[in-house]
Amino acid sequence: MSLHESLLGVLLVPAASAAREPLARASAQAGVRVVETPEQATIGLVDLTAPEGSSALSALLATPAGAQLSLVALVEPTEAAFAALESLKPAEVMTAGSASYELAWRLRRVAERHRERQELMRRQQDLSLLVELTADYAESLDVEALLHDVTRRLAERLGIGRAALVMLDRNGEGARVVAASDAPGLEDTRIDLERYPEVREAARTGRSVIVEDASNHPLLEGVQNEVAARGIHTLAALPLHIRGEVRGVLLLRASGGDRRTFAQHELDFLNTVAHATAVALRNASLLQSVRGQTEREMSARIAAEAKAASLETYHLFFANVREGVAILDDRACVLSLNPAGESILETPSEAAYGRHLVEVTHPLDETVLMELVTAARRGESRSDVDLMVRAPGGRRLTLSFSAGPLEDGRRAIILSFRDVTQARQLADELHHTKDFLERLIDSSVDAIVSADMRGHVILFNKGAEALFGYTAQQALGGMHVNQLYPPGVARGIMRQLRSPDFGGRGRLSVCRQDVVNRLGQLVPVNMTASIIYEGGREVASVGIFTDLRDRMELERKLSDVENRLEESEKNAVIVALAGTAAHELNQPLTSVMGYAELLKRRLKEEDSSYKPVDIIYREAERMAEIVRKIGRITRYETKAYMGSQQILDLDKASSHDD
Repeated sequence: MSLHESLLGVLLVPAASAAREPLARASAQAGVRVVETPEQATIGLVDLTAPEGSSALSALLATPAGAQLSLVALVEPTEAAFAALESLKPAEVMTAGSASYELAWRLRRVAERHRERQELMRRQQDLSLLVELTADYAESLDVEALLHDVTRRLAERLGIGRAALVMLDRNGEGARVVAASDAPGLEDTRIDLERYPEVREAARTGRSVIVEDASNHPLLEGVQNEVAARGIHTLAALPLHIRGEVRGVLLLRASGGDRRTFAQHELDFLNTVAHATAVALRNASLLQSVRGQTEREMSARIAAEAKAASLETYHLFFANVREGVAILDDRACVLSLNPAGESILETPSEAAYGRHLVEVTHPLDETVLMELVTAARRGESRSDVDLMVRAPGGRRLTLSFSAGPLEDGRRAIILSFRDVTQARQLADELHHTKDFLERLIDSSVDAIVSADMRGHVILFNKGAEALFGYTAQQALGGMHVNQLYPPGVARGIMRQLRSPDFGGRGRLSVCRQDVVNRLGQLVPVNMTASIIYEGGREVASVGIFTDLRDRMELERKLSDVENRLEESEKNAVIVALAGTAAHELNQPLTSVMGYAELLKRRLKEEDSSYKPVDIIYREAERMAEIVRKIGRITRYETKAYMGSQQILDLDKASSHDD
């Protein structure tokens, strides 16, 4: 509807009155428009000062449209003129010659009073229609006829081409048109919600959906051509809330010729009708009737009642089971909860009945729980699925769920659960402790090897990898502990461990031992070992090995240094002794040689004493040479002398060659 169409019309009587020009200015100020026929007008400005004013007024009042007008009389300021208005009773009166703003003010007052009367009449009509509908809902037994009559009245009341009532399937995947204003004999007709996006949106959001200019609206993308072909311009979809769910939609369609939009008061009225319809359907249990109760549905109801009776047997059977047991219907709503389940979930069975499983358990991850239920619906059984839930008091529990089909998976689901909160917490603590101990063992520089009682390696730390040359993966892949020792040593160690003489039963004090590395080399180690008992039974053995190769190499180097130091000390003593001996022997030897040479010179070769003196002289020279060698001694060198005896080798000891 355009702005020009929404303005009230003012008709000037007579049409040739001199008040036309002031009326044109005043109507613009008052928010009304000047019209030329009574059918277009709501207000009549009657100029009784004009000569033909009275006759024109009489002619106007003789018409049906004219008789409905609100009149504003323009009169002369005389007592006779005002007295003539007694039979006319106009809405407003003003004297000729008044300013245009006074006329505008009076026109505005008349227009406001007219709108108030129209609004009151509309409310009375709406109220009257609501009363009629409510009475019909309470009295009528023919549901189909009643719903059709409701849609027909709504279409007539709003002046639109079609009003329809659409009921949604419980799974939300389809819908049926159960009544329409333009189809009196319509029975349930299925529709594809893909072709009715306005209905789908109202069902999804639970709010009214208003679409103007439907052929170009983005919500109707994909069906805009179809909507345009039907000439539909405006759509309204109002949800029907039944027990907290949107179970139906009141759908209204108007073409451009009917109207361009729905006013707010009309939407309020439609919402009230939708609410009344939903209440009537709920209270009278009409939803199943609307959908049509066939023999098949009746059989399903009987089967459901039989199932409820059979579930009572299950409930009694599971009453004394320590695990929580819940029986669910195909929508995952609780049908039965045993006492153990009540205790675990802190929820009475009566409070859980009919509620969705998610609402009862409050899982932190709904997806995992619903996957478990969905698998049971398909006839599959799942067990030991851990899931954290929230108790009503806010406490968090870890429950282990198992689910399976009951009665071939088509009718019910049996769900069992047990509280494993403490067990999982203990398992986590043990896992953390195990990780810590493994890191601690791996960080040790000593080799730590453990084997079961059959001799298979079950622990091999980083230190063991460095000592033996095997990787932990190789050692734990089935290696026997005998491979780490020379032949027979492993059995000997076990005998010592079982003996009380080597550190006590089950313990071996630190001892020296050789082990065998990957290359087959003997590696000297210090080791200690023990047997691990469990309830007095031998379950494993463990050995701790300290690699002695670096220590022994250091000891060897220290021994070499000590030997060299000892040799150096010997050399120093011998050199000092040799120097002292050479010095002390040199003086008397010089005297001997001097006197021998003097005697030799005084004797002749023919003398019998000459030869002995010459021998003394030569031997003294030889002794002098020996003394000189002794004085040149720099190191300790020996040679064999008479069997195993050793004497100083003067030639080597006094030589300066290395």
